[in-house]
Amino acid sequence: QTASSAIKGAIQLGIGYTVGNLTSKPDRDVLMQDFYVVESVFLPSEGSNLTPAHHYPDFRFKTYAPLAFRYFRELFGIKPDDYLYSICSEPLIELSNPGASGSLFFVTSGDEFIIKTVQHKEAEFLQKLLPGYYMNLNQNPRTLLPKFYGLYCVQSGGINIRIVVMNNVLPRALKMHFTYDLKGSTYKRRASRKEREKSNPTFKDLDFLQDMHEGLYFDSETHSALMKTLQRDCRVLESFKIMDYSLLLGIHILNSNMKEKEECSQSASDTKRHGGQKVLYSTAMESIQGPGKSGDSVMREITNTMGGIPAKSYKGEKLLLFMGIIDILQSYRLMKKLEHSWKALVYDGDTVSVHRPSFYADRFLKFMNARVFKKVQALKPSPSKKRCNSITALKAASQEIVCAVSQEWKDEKRGILAEGQSYASLDEEVLGSHHRPDLVPSTPSLFEAASLATTLSSSSLNADEHCQRDQPTLYSSSKGLPSSSTFTLGDSAIYLTSEQSTLEMENDNASVLDVYL
Repeated sequence: QTASSAIKGAIQLGIGYTVGNLTSKPDRDVLMQDFYVVESVFLPSEGSNLTPAHHYPDFRFKTYAPLAFRYFRELFGIKPDDYLYSICSEPLIELSNPGASGSLFFVTSGDEFIIKTVQHKEAEFLQKLLPGYYMNLNQNPRTLLPKFYGLYCVQSGGINIRIVVMNNVLPRALKMHFTYDLKGSTYKRRASRKEREKSNPTFKDLDFLQDMHEGLYFDSETHSALMKTLQRDCRVLESFKIMDYSLLLGIHILNSNMKEKEECSQSASDTKRHGGQKVLYSTAMESIQGPGKSGDSVMREITNTMGGIPAKSYKGEKLLLFMGIIDILQSYRLMKKLEHSWKALVYDGDTVSVHRPSFYADRFLKFMNARVFKKVQALKPSPSKKRCNSITALKAASQEIVCAVSQEWKDEKRGILAEGQSYASLDEEVLGSHHRPDLVPSTPSLFEAASLATTLSSSSLNADEHCQRDQPTLYSSSKGLPSSSTFTLGDSAIYLTSEQSTLEMENDNASVLDVYL
């Protein structure tokens, strides 16, 4: 009910005084009692020997845990002069609030800090949360959780207005074509008609499933870093018994329109000039993995200045995403338990937003991983193509083996036939006219048959084919035993199974020649 202009003026005066006064205190380690210190100063409109005069109603300004928050600001690289310049140099800009909390939002002219009014229970919960928050930031400053830079209270006319200073998730320098508040629940999670009529509406879960039904796509490294950060942050919130938080997601579509790019670059340069410095770990990309790399020059320029996470839509559009977890000051206490119990009786208990912290965290992560953030799958050759390629290679190898074996058999055949002829001439010299014609095979020889078998075409090779050719049989005049050779080709390999083939040649002196293959 207090005029926003009076609130903004009181905030700037109070922060200017307390931060300036804090510089005189020496630096030291943060102690446990520092988290529960509350400093108070009265600022009358006519001024005093410690405070300046102003044209607002008299008010008292309280600062919670000043030394602890000074440490948080130093952790994020915020110098006292830059902090004062960002908040106090120019009037604060009021933003519209799409939520049901009734909180007021102000943003600094440099676009770096958001100032939000909170309820008494939320401020009290944040103060209790500070020791654990301190420990978590020491372990991991790269987080999508809100970065709290200060907690204050303005008392005027019997009214307490508690405010918290946080990082700004959505920069005004870039136009957000879509803004979503995602909880992972479906009960009444659709933007109202009044919200849709705004120039920059904030949509909800069911709206996202309708508009971006295929989700948002990232490369493998970015997707892994983002999901790990979300998992770590959700476990921290679960340990603090926090629920009903949201992921604020802003989507900027990179357009080829040069005019829009020039406006973005101009806004970015203005932001840098006004802000005077850049807060560490404050952008979405820095929060998950540090400065990102991008192949496109325009994407690289905007990413480096604005800190957005590059992604693509299912249509192939290039996007810049800005995100952060918000509304973490909701503890699952008695009122929230009663609210969940009542809604669970009327509706499906698993779909309502209010739920126990462990279930809420699991549902939140499952929704983000399955419906919102997706990984681009690398193209891989199909198994059928791999199999065809391997069969082709085996066929070629088999053909080479067949040709080599065939040539070897031909050489052996020539040598043995020549040897056979020499023995025949020897018989003629010794025996004269007593030559034994029954020992000379009149049918094709064993080696000719084997050579013929090797002329199989490579196109007839396959994994289950077996080729077998019967060979002519030689009968020994003395033993009468058959001798055979079998050629088998199977499973793209060659198996030559041959019984011991014996060519017996007898002369009058009963000489025997055994030839083994």
